[in-house]
Amino acid sequence: MAEPLVLLPGLMCDARLFGPQIAALSSDTAVMVGPITQGERVEEIASGLLDQLPGRFALAGLSMGGIVAMEILRRAPDRVTRIALMDTNPLAETPQVAAAREPQIVAARTGRMLDVMREEMKPNYLAPGPHQQAVLDLVMDMADALGPEIFVRQSRALQRRRDQQSTLRKCKVPALVLCGAHDALCPVKRHEFMSELIPYATLCVLPNSGHLPTLEQPDETTQALRDWMGLPLVLR
Repeated sequence: MAEPLVLLPGLMCDARLFGPQIAALSSDTAVMVGPITQGERVEEIASGLLDQLPGRFALAGLSMGGIVAMEILRRAPDRVTRIALMDTNPLAETPQVAAAREPQIVAARTGRMLDVMREEMKPNYLAPGPHQQAVLDLVMDMADALGPEIFVRQSRALQRRRDQQSTLRKCKVPALVLCGAHDALCPVKRHEFMSELIPYATLCVLPNSGHLPTLEQPDETTQALRDWMGLPLVLR
């Protein structure tokens, strides 16, 4: 049995973001999803999670989940056996993006959070294709379930996050850097840069995905995670 796998979802997402991977990988390893909903700083979120997680674990995060994963690696490198960073960003937030979050926070507090999510997602997130609407609908359901208070907390944490380039340079465990070719929010160039920072990282770019490859190309994402975890190939 492989080490436990901890999955960290993105902004306003829950375990459903990893539904296909949880179903496919649970026969080979213990899979758990860490909520990133507590705390207004990435450091607080990471610290709270470390208190709940097993002694040692494989760690995979998508988008904001990847940002929290990098902070966990910075704080507890001896507990992370391997790391997968998916459609994420190792840099601190730019002042322009941080400022752009303020009207979104106001909108969320005045009952318009789902409008904000819809605006954000359409141009930035998903690849064109027949499954786009179903994925978008699921994302809106997840955001609605979490609610505006969590949106505000997570937005504040993103605004205040630190630069993690030095954390990645010091990474000594097997690393997967994965992204969708159509991700306009965290583009391919950013992932190429991350994979160059991390010694011996594997870069995987999925051609028919945007920001959410776990849902857009679930089988390909699961296979990349299997390879990274050293799990046996599943014959279909």
